Amino acid sequence: MKSLHIMSKTLKYFFLFATFYLFAIQSIAQNDINSPYSSFGVGNVSQRSNHILSSMGGVGYALQNPYYINFKNPAAFAAFDSLSFIADLSFSVVNQQLKANKLSQSGTIAQLDYLAIGLPILKVWRMSAGIMPFSDVGYGILDTRQIMLDTLRTVNYQYKGTGGIQMLYWGNAFKVYKGLTLGMNLSYLFGTINTTSYTEYAVDNVLNTMINHYRYLDGIYISGGIQYHLSVKDKHFLGFGAVYENSIKVWSRENLLILNYFGTHNPNSSFDTVQYKTGKNAIKDKKVKFPQIVGAGFSYGYKDRLLASVDVTWQNWKKFSMSNLKDTLQNNWIAALGIQYVPNPGSSKYFNKINFRLGTRFSTGYFVVKDHPISEFAVSFGLGFPIRTLTSRSSVNVMFEYSRFGTLQSNLVLQNYFKVSFNFILQEKWYQRRKIE
Repeated sequence: MKSLHIMSKTLKYFFLFATFYLFAIQSIAQNDINSPYSSFGVGNVSQRSNHILSSMGGVGYALQNPYYINFKNPAAFAAFDSLSFIADLSFSVVNQQLKANKLSQSGTIAQLDYLAIGLPILKVWRMSAGIMPFSDVGYGILDTRQIMLDTLRTVNYQYKGTGGIQMLYWGNAFKVYKGLTLGMNLSYLFGTINTTSYTEYAVDNVLNTMINHYRYLDGIYISGGIQYHLSVKDKHFLGFGAVYENSIKVWSRENLLILNYFGTHNPNSSFDTVQYKTGKNAIKDKKVKFPQIVGAGFSYGYKDRLLASVDVTWQNWKKFSMSNLKDTLQNNWIAALGIQYVPNPGSSKYFNKINFRLGTRFSTGYFVVKDHPISEFAVSFGLGFPIRTLTSRSSVNVMFEYSRFGTLQSNLVLQNYFKVSFNFILQEKWYQRRKIE
């Protein structure tokens, strides 16, 4: 009964911190990104990898560890220590640079990455819960063209987008047999995507138009995973893992506003409302279809010193649709490779206990612009600083990542990201039965 009481108290603290997380992303992070490619699909989709694994290129399908939470594969939760509680919080500072022809733009944002906890329930059952971004939308695009009406006219097209989708997950993992574990995540997706387009003529006697879509999305997302680990001569171990995420249709409620006006749009303009749908008249459907995802990985380890892993992911974005409208999307392949090295975990010297991590990731890209797939390449490096006591295996981790996204061909945009992440993992003994002698 005491363990159930402590677990209940732990979950209360989690939901308190989750509330803080949601408040924080609204105030400091969400919608601050500036990526024209986030106008496709549901925006820039997160890798959904914890900080430690992100510094190894985002691998994780075949990895498990009792001292961190691997939400890349829910089967990994089974590795949690039977007497320990884990809390994992990460935030980042990102510098983004956009280039197009001779134009360039840069900016820096701070963002919360995720909050997660992990804890044991029964001897063969472990549980985890967490909240993190699923996708982000943030862009502002201006396109000026010359068109022929009664005479040659200049037209300014503006496109703006903000918002994103959050994912709240609840995961369970079970030890099935020696080295074999199964897991499942039940996730709730929720968020808003607000897009606005303006068509403005460079004359005063022509009506201009604004179209605003404010879409709220929510739905249940299910993923399952399997892992198998075996040791060889007590020094080497091999790991195999696979994950499947189902294709789903989520609920969508859309407010639509269409206005006509003269001149440049501003709050004091005189409007003629063409169409207005909100509240009971909002557009409701269940036609936002998310892709099916399949991933698999392999890992090798030597004692507690060396760890290497490779992952491959396939995402079926061709099947994505939103209100029967389809972007120019393609199926996406992601390959990741990561290595971790610890000089001597049992050494009395602190330097020898530091974790050194290195990784790389390549994605073919899931959308196509002007016949060019928008691919991504990333390299990362991380350091893990253990904080060990008689009852704790906590750690502080730092990651540096560079990613290159897009292309300069066909007058497109090249995005460079420089990311520094900080991660705090609290691992504590949360319940121990006392022995009476």
